[in-house]
Amino acid sequence: MWNTTSAPQFHFIQLSEDPDLQTVLFGLFLSMYILALFGNLLIILTVSSDSHLHTPMYFFLSNLSIVDIGFISTTVPRLIVDIQTHCPVISYVSCLTQMSLFIIFGCMDSMLLAVMAYDRFVAICHPLYYQVIMNPSHCGVLILGSFLLSLVDLLLHYVAVLNFSNCEDYAEISNFFCDPSELLKLVCFDTFTSNVVRYCMGTLFGLCPISGIIFSYFKIVSSIMGSSPSRGRQKTFSTCGSHLSIVCLFYGTALGVYFSSSLSHSPRSNAVASVMYTVVTPMLNPFIYSLRNKDIKTALKNILSSVL
Repeated sequence: MWNTTSAPQFHFIQLSEDPDLQTVLFGLFLSMYILALFGNLLIILTVSSDSHLHTPMYFFLSNLSIVDIGFISTTVPRLIVDIQTHCPVISYVSCLTQMSLFIIFGCMDSMLLAVMAYDRFVAICHPLYYQVIMNPSHCGVLILGSFLLSLVDLLLHYVAVLNFSNCEDYAEISNFFCDPSELLKLVCFDTFTSNVVRYCMGTLFGLCPISGIIFSYFKIVSSIMGSSPSRGRQKTFSTCGSHLSIVCLFYGTALGVYFSSSLSHSPRSNAVASVMYTVVTPMLNPFIYSLRNKDIKTALKNILSSVL
């Protein structure tokens, strides 16, 4: 384990070294962060205030918004400060804290997307048993299970990172935050072991939820094509389209960065790609769901009319 008296410091890579772009980046990320907070808080307020939205689907959606707020708050405020101070350096303890929050919220995000796919599978393929299967206690167990799996993911990363000593007192992380996959590359053990740990983590907490999502939507499509009329198909695909958009954006960029970080020779490209799933996805989630969801739009109109 690293000696806390000689704990290393970590230096983040900058998204751009052009001084003229620093103000632009500061304004851009601050705007995206405020927009993400506003959008997700609006979803939480809408779901909690409208009794018609007190269903499992919107219960999971509001929990996703809570997790997205935590997820984007883990990285963006620190990034904004680093851009403003021109000093992208973080201490050992702060880096482990950021890594811990990132893993918990990131894994929760991944698990909730899989849970939401399961919810749609039950609603479409087993509508008569939906209220029985997706009862409040079962929904609570799914949320609790997602959180516990996130803690397991965090503990596994801690075992991989804390059991080894760092080679240097000052190291550069090829990202704009304490990316777990980057930290694994900085500890002093052989590259093969580092890659094994990285790929096992990615498979367990990335590919497994994706497999569940793919299976759920395979059964959904099979059920729709076999029984639903054309109008029912269009409504069902519209309901599932928002979720699939977020799934593709989140998993596509996250897994791409996670698995390619050990092979890529362009750290800045990985950092830019990381922006997609750490910043852009939490920002777009509430707007994709609200703009494509008739119930959310109706509830928002009711809230605005009551306020005005």
